[in-house]
Amino acid sequence: MGTMKNTLEYISKNGTFRLHNPANIHELYFPLCNESGLMSSITPILHGDSKIDQHHFITQPVTVEDLHNTKSARNFWLNIKGKGPFSATGNSSLQNSRYFTDRDKAERIIEAGPLWHKLIYNDPDYKVSCEIINFVPANEDKVEIMFVSITNQDDREMEFTPTSSIPLYCRSAENIRDHRHVTSLINRLEMHEAGISVKPLIMFDERGHKYNDYIYYSLGTEGDGTLPLGAFPSVHDFIGEEGSFEWPEAVVRNLSPEAFRGKNIDGMEYVAALRFKDCVLKPGEKKEYILVTGICTDKSVIDKVYSRYNTAEKISEALNENKSFWEELAQRISFDSGTEDFSSWMSWVSLQPVFRKIYGCSFLPYHDYGKGGRGWRDLWQDCLSLILQDPSNVRHLLINNYAGVRADGTNATIIGSKPGEFIADRNNIARVWMDHGTWPYLTTRLYIDQSGDYSLLMEKQSYFRDALIFRAKVKDEGWSEEKGLKLTCKDGSVYYGTLFEHILVQHLTSFFNVGEHNIIRLEGADWNDTLDMARERGESTAFTAFYGSNLIGLADLITEAGKILGFDRVELFEELTLLLDTIAGKPDYDSIQYKLDTLKAYLTSVSRDISGNQVQISIEDLASDLRAKGNWIIDHIRKNEFITTKDNDRFFNGYYNNDGLRVDGEFPEGVRMNLTAQVFTTMFGLADEAQVEAAYKSTVKYLKDPVTGGYRLNTPLGPNQLNFGRGFAFAYGEKENGSTFSHMAVMYMNALYRRRFVKEAYDIFKSLYTLSNNTNVSRIYPGIPEYFNASGKGLYSYLTGSASWLLMTVLTEMYGIRGKGGNLIIEPKLMAEQFDDGGEAHCRTTFRGRNIIVKYINPGRLEYGQYHIKKVSINGSDLEVEAGSKYIELFWTVLGSLPEKHLNIIIELG
Repeated sequence: MGTMKNTLEYISKNGTFRLHNPANIHELYFPLCNESGLMSSITPILHGDSKIDQHHFITQPVTVEDLHNTKSARNFWLNIKGKGPFSATGNSSLQNSRYFTDRDKAERIIEAGPLWHKLIYNDPDYKVSCEIINFVPANEDKVEIMFVSITNQDDREMEFTPTSSIPLYCRSAENIRDHRHVTSLINRLEMHEAGISVKPLIMFDERGHKYNDYIYYSLGTEGDGTLPLGAFPSVHDFIGEEGSFEWPEAVVRNLSPEAFRGKNIDGMEYVAALRFKDCVLKPGEKKEYILVTGICTDKSVIDKVYSRYNTAEKISEALNENKSFWEELAQRISFDSGTEDFSSWMSWVSLQPVFRKIYGCSFLPYHDYGKGGRGWRDLWQDCLSLILQDPSNVRHLLINNYAGVRADGTNATIIGSKPGEFIADRNNIARVWMDHGTWPYLTTRLYIDQSGDYSLLMEKQSYFRDALIFRAKVKDEGWSEEKGLKLTCKDGSVYYGTLFEHILVQHLTSFFNVGEHNIIRLEGADWNDTLDMARERGESTAFTAFYGSNLIGLADLITEAGKILGFDRVELFEELTLLLDTIAGKPDYDSIQYKLDTLKAYLTSVSRDISGNQVQISIEDLASDLRAKGNWIIDHIRKNEFITTKDNDRFFNGYYNNDGLRVDGEFPEGVRMNLTAQVFTTMFGLADEAQVEAAYKSTVKYLKDPVTGGYRLNTPLGPNQLNFGRGFAFAYGEKENGSTFSHMAVMYMNALYRRRFVKEAYDIFKSLYTLSNNTNVSRIYPGIPEYFNASGKGLYSYLTGSASWLLMTVLTEMYGIRGKGGNLIIEPKLMAEQFDDGGEAHCRTTFRGRNIIVKYINPGRLEYGQYHIKKVSINGSDLEVEAGSKYIELFWTVLGSLPEKHLNIIIELG
């Protein structure tokens, strides 16, 4: 069985799938969670863990290597009369010993959907069929439910003794090798009729111990509510001196829990090993068991939870509620097309941003870093999919997020758990990511386009203030946290500026912060976190292009806002006018020294507090200044950073390293190229049409993997000389060194769609879609992972910002349904093969509170570029369409006046 192929099939459009023979994929896992904060991971043999945060793991924390290295897994045991011990998950020493042999005849199937996981395990030798469903209720309960069904497939009666096994960890992940044994000594056990609970007396921390409030528990019943007979709560009593979790003595020897009743069992490691009464099943008969494992701070919760989930009927009801909740989330934006399984796959992509919101960037087996929080970039990019679903729910998040911006253009890097909470860096790890200023504008622009809410720009917010000044190069020794975390004026009052002002600060400071090639300095890194060793002389052409495009976009945005909201001047703190230098003069942007001197003067003026004086700047002057800066960047990069090789291949250079040398181009060992530079020069118009085409051809030649079809992040960039970043110590083809890194590949897809290079963009989509769904190679469940390595294996599933970008790109570019200043633009960019056999493609989404269905009808299945919009109707009423139109703009003054809340828009193409 271990050498058989893995076949994944979707069994519904909501994403429910079935995978045969998944046990031979060691690194396969699935998320189970709820919005109350219970986070679990589960594998095909029910390994994984469960927790609410870094310091409160219910079961033992696992990394991806632990999934095969450790034995601490969920299990359910039967000691079958005449046959002996049997694991319903297939995870016993005896059953595992049959792998790779002719004796392995068991069948294992995983069925899963939003958001539940079912293991089906059939063993013809034991003549028993097992189904185990795991899910986390979609309510306030911080519990994971395990529902076990045992069916006798023999033609005679089967008698067995059932025992659950859920090892409990009950403490911080840091205690894995920091006083692991000592922290077991503070545990206190309480026996319950239905199971056990463990409450450590203190939170063990040698920096200062604290009382512990958390209770960890596991309860069980039979399907009809019958209580267990007893338990083996001590790990050592359960597994015995010579046993293990995969061959526990209490099960193998069929010991009675009575022998351990009344034994002193404080200060130990514990397991919810619940013994149920012996069961006799007739042929075809089934027996059900319920296990509920969770965490709380109030002992009374345990009884409430028990009452809520103590029968099979109640479990069924909770499971149906769970399915309804997650399926509704998955289907808020949904698609139909001629691409097989596309709808089902996109259901999982749609859920990935929700997983990121719950898990952060940690707490799944591959994501074995961090402590659950999200980074600055995550705050903004995770909002993209939320904006597409309902902008009104995101407005307050955006306002709160801007509180993390410093007056020097950098931002807080430690983000609290509450909205708008940012924390001072007490670790003295001063790091600036130079790309951080680009994302707030991009997200805010999407919000305004989808909502028409230009007034957001005029909302006011404070600035973050801590000890780091001069773009984190200097520490203000006179600052203390007691002074607060907000920028103040000289009179001591907190300063509040508009959100538009915050965006200006981020972009203007970056414009002047250049290196020796007049490209914005790389500082601590950009989007690629591993470019972390070029702080002194590194520069990022890729994100300089992004800033340049944004500067022009900001000019357009404030001009639009002024016209719509009826104002022609904006108010800014007076120090910022130092950076609006074209208003009062004719600056020399070719002079690097001029830029650095200007920036130094500004940073000095805001280094501790500001005057509090505000000045009025006309929108016309402001927009002119921003365009001058943006156009200078465009001209400079086009002129100086577009490379032509001896073979006449052309593309943009991405970086300069810490030796001040260009990273990309022609070298003795061959051409060096990276994808990032092509993305951001293409996306917003910096590259002209000829450059976009040339860069794409070079991308195909140098970055498209001939084996997997994926678009790599970079070619080999030569030996790692510690002058660029840690990433180039990674094996080539892994992570940020030459893998198919989904996030950047999706952004390139987005960029090409924006520039109407549709065939090229679709090729990137197909490469990612094919890689993701080729389970025999990718070894992942549905969704898009962080990256695919050189062999096509997907790694770091679920928690990736690429999901938000992919959902946004499919909706707004591929299907062409997007907002523009609050109006609805429909511009299909679908290839012929994306229409079904009837020539149709559909999308269901929302726009400004209206549920809309857009149906494209392409009866001739014409290719993109051949069709135009012939006819448009909304709820049966035809609209006038200009002949030959590639897109239509539906003004909100019209859509908003329609009485219906559901809009059926039919677009006939021809």
